Amino acid sequence: MTAESSPLTIAQLAELAGVSTATVSKVVNGRSEVSSETRAAVEELIRRHGYRRQRRRSMPTALVELVFHALEGDYPVEITKGVAAVAREHELTVAISDLRRDHTAAGAWLEGVLRRRPSGVIAVFSGLTELQHEQLARREIPLVLLDPADAPARNIPSVGAGNWNGGLTATRHLLELGHRRIAVITGPDSALSSRARLDGYRTALDMAGVPADPELIGRGDFFIEGGLAEAYRMLCLPDRPTAIFATNDGQAIGVYHAAHRLGLRIPADLSVIGFDDMPSVRWAIPPLTTIRQPLAEMAAAATSMLLKLANGEQLSQSRVELATDLVVRESTAPPRHLSS
Repeated sequence: MTAESSPLTIAQLAELAGVSTATVSKVVNGRSEVSSETRAAVEELIRRHGYRRQRRRSMPTALVELVFHALEGDYPVEITKGVAAVAREHELTVAISDLRRDHTAAGAWLEGVLRRRPSGVIAVFSGLTELQHEQLARREIPLVLLDPADAPARNIPSVGAGNWNGGLTATRHLLELGHRRIAVITGPDSALSSRARLDGYRTALDMAGVPADPELIGRGDFFIEGGLAEAYRMLCLPDRPTAIFATNDGQAIGVYHAAHRLGLRIPADLSVIGFDDMPSVRWAIPPLTTIRQPLAEMAAAATSMLLKLANGEQLSQSRVELATDLVVRESTAPPRHLSS
């Protein structure tokens, strides 16, 4: 091993960087009270040489760190149920963080994680920067992505759902009822699940020989407000859609509100299908037809993977994808010209 690639101790890193060992220790442990220039210099030395601990690492706490991009609606509740069920079996506590609709964790969040020294981190519909990945890896804190916002790096385990197949199934259901003016309201363009569900929608239309109308593709954000705004726009078109596929249940509720404002009845004037099958949507009026995404099961699978990694075990597969299913309720029906 060359000198360039040999891992260095804190003292050796401090000497090369021209700073104190205390400063290097703060960088290694993710603390904030270091200038950005100094931090960058030390991080670069660690990337080039590696870092050799001089003492036995501290044991992790009996804690699973669960970070959400937003704590809104039923989605985080269902995820938390799945994580908590597995954590409880292993006598672990679950700590929850909220990124407030951001998909990348800020530095302050990571500093808290490094101080708490959890058994592992589950990032839900969010991600970490490359530097944050490195900091967790250096502290030997495993990370699993759940319903990742973007395609994860090869070495990052992840759990997701059959989003493309779900989009295909939702659109096919509407086609089989006789709809041809089928709109879709997507999630953020940057979201992996949103792109996959939109691709499934397009594939179903293409297989049925139905052209995709750009006016009927609404760009949403996975929140009720976005669903309402896009549905209202499309329902005001001269040739409005007879059915809308909202790519999550929250946006489907937004569609309900837009239809109500315009005096349209569901499903007599407009069929609506969602995606997720949150517990509350069966109590919507009318109860929502949707694609079930097994969120609690996905969360349990992610937690089991995380605990295997925390115990030093190898995973049999780094990507787990659970199936989605169509749940037919009362919000979809044949279009009026076929049912009359």
